[in-house]
Amino acid sequence: QVQLVESGGGLVQAGGSLRLACVASGQTFSSYAMGWFRQAPGKDRDFVAAISWNGETTYYSDHVKGRFTISRDNAKNTVYLHMNSLKPEDTAVYYCAANRRHLVVVGVDYWGQGTQVTVSS
Repeated sequence: QVQLVESGGGLVQAGGSLRLACVASGQTFSSYAMGWFRQAPGKDRDFVAAISWNGETTYYSDHVKGRFTISRDNAKNTVYLHMNSLKPEDTAVYYCAANRRHLVVVGVDYWGQGTQVTVSS
């Protein structure tokens, strides 16, 4: 069992930046693929970014490519989402996700509770 706790959300103006962090419990974090999803009000939960267990492979949705960067620090059991050039349409609850074997674009085994990101125009 893995527990995921996100932090770093908040209110930011368009064009600004935020860094989200997700800390995972347990000793097997370094073997998990990790990622981020987001859900805006009234919409489905959508994929944002994924990173392999060793950080060598990353994958992004077209909506955030070139603006967001996912990274991880296995020594700290933490995955990050660096968000630059934020737009009002990035406003959503952001969820951390983990998969025991595959990139999270394939499926998710564990979810965090979410952190709100609000971008004002």
